[in-house]
Amino acid sequence: MTCPVAENWCYTQVKVVKFSYIWTINNFSFCREEMGEVLKSSTFSAGANDKLKWCLRVNPKGLDEESKDYLSLYLLLVSCNKSEVRAKFKFSILNAKREETKAMESQRAYRFVQGKDWGFKKFIRRDFLMDEANGLLPDDKLTIFCEVSVVGDTVNVSGQSNCTPVKVPECKLSDDLGVLFERSSFSDVTLCLGGRQFSAHKAVLAARSPVFNAMFEHEMEESKKNRVDITDVDHEVMREMLRFIYTGRAPNLDRLADDLLAAADKYALDRLKVMCEEALCSSLWIENACEVLVLADLHSADQLKTHAIDFINSHATDVMETPGWKTLIQNHPHLIADAFRALASQQSPPLGPQRKRQKTS
Repeated sequence: MTCPVAENWCYTQVKVVKFSYIWTINNFSFCREEMGEVLKSSTFSAGANDKLKWCLRVNPKGLDEESKDYLSLYLLLVSCNKSEVRAKFKFSILNAKREETKAMESQRAYRFVQGKDWGFKKFIRRDFLMDEANGLLPDDKLTIFCEVSVVGDTVNVSGQSNCTPVKVPECKLSDDLGVLFERSSFSDVTLCLGGRQFSAHKAVLAARSPVFNAMFEHEMEESKKNRVDITDVDHEVMREMLRFIYTGRAPNLDRLADDLLAAADKYALDRLKVMCEEALCSSLWIENACEVLVLADLHSADQLKTHAIDFINSHATDVMETPGWKTLIQNHPHLIADAFRALASQQSPPLGPQRKRQKTS
């Protein structure tokens, strides 16, 4: 698929400034115990030249009645040189191993104005925090780790494309392999059909046909002698099959569909087999319907068999007058049964044995 090329383009970069801050509160258990009372950290910023000044605000016993059993934690914008600032933040507590625990993060970038704070009213339960077993207050120190991501300016870079798009040539692998077959260049195996021969390449045959692959892989006679004797495939059919193996195409398919179906079945060329089924379905007619049904059954061409049976059932009166029908009755009675079974399944209600009438005295 060719990638689209535009004459004009634009690249947008949203700048994000990230920084972090650690706040340690010693003797935390002695902090004010009144609800709503607050502790503030010193101010901090992303760097010495940054005009945005921030601080952390904590309510050791919650902000209000709803959060009195929790520690409340907020990020406050102390001063700025803009009307508003958008930022995301993440709070966590560092345990005795300086590992982040109980992290909470804002789900979006909040709008801060000077003096405005955002955070979590119920950051952590006090009883959980104060429990020594949880290891969040080593030596009675509460260490809060804060990460801030401030959304900066948006920068657009645009321009025009002056270069001519690169045009990738179409793949000609199929054509190239077709030439390889026709010229027999570097062939390493000979397919013999009576007095006719085809030069081919083991690697190509094995890659395309599981039957050829097994033949060459297991040190069979054909692999040792680099010769395969074929007695049940016509020369013209073999050429068409080999052309398909090398190129994926079969230009004479319509004319050779019945014989190619047999060859495709023998050499496990599934795609060619389905192509033959499609061609034979398209050429179904009164005079050949029975022969096509026999062919489909012989080579396990299920789609073709279904089409042939449906065709015969739809044109039963005419088909039963053909020589093929008589052959079907004499030599393939199971196919007659298949046809009637399919016909019965299409009835509404389905055909079935009649219920016996009860005798009346």
